Amino acid sequence: QVQLVESGGGLVQPGGSLRLSCAASISHSNFYIMAWYRQAQGKQRELVASVTNDEIINYKEPLKSRFTISRDIAKNTMYLQADSLTPEDTAVYYCYAAGTGRYWGREYWGQGTQVIVSS
Repeated sequence: QVQLVESGGGLVQPGGSLRLSCAASISHSNFYIMAWYRQAQGKQRELVASVTNDEIINYKEPLKSRFTISRDIAKNTMYLQADSLTPEDTAVYYCYAAGTGRYWGREYWGQGTQVIVSS
């Protein structure tokens, strides 16, 4: 059973920072793309950032200056550094991965981690 487990969410003041983590139960080499999504209350889930096996990185353009996606391959962990947070960043943040090789055609989601930006 492939699992993605997010952590690092919480309450942060406007202008603050958080680093979210997504630990995978299998090697990242089994995924051709990994990503962070977020869903604010009453809104659709949206892509925040993604990274491919070739380390091609894509961001939702307005977030590019404040969010940074990265991975530690040895730890099977993906990160999202979020800086200069605003109340509009309040959402549940989800980790996503799409499989390759023996995992081709399978998609995986974490359970989400809540981020609340408020004073």
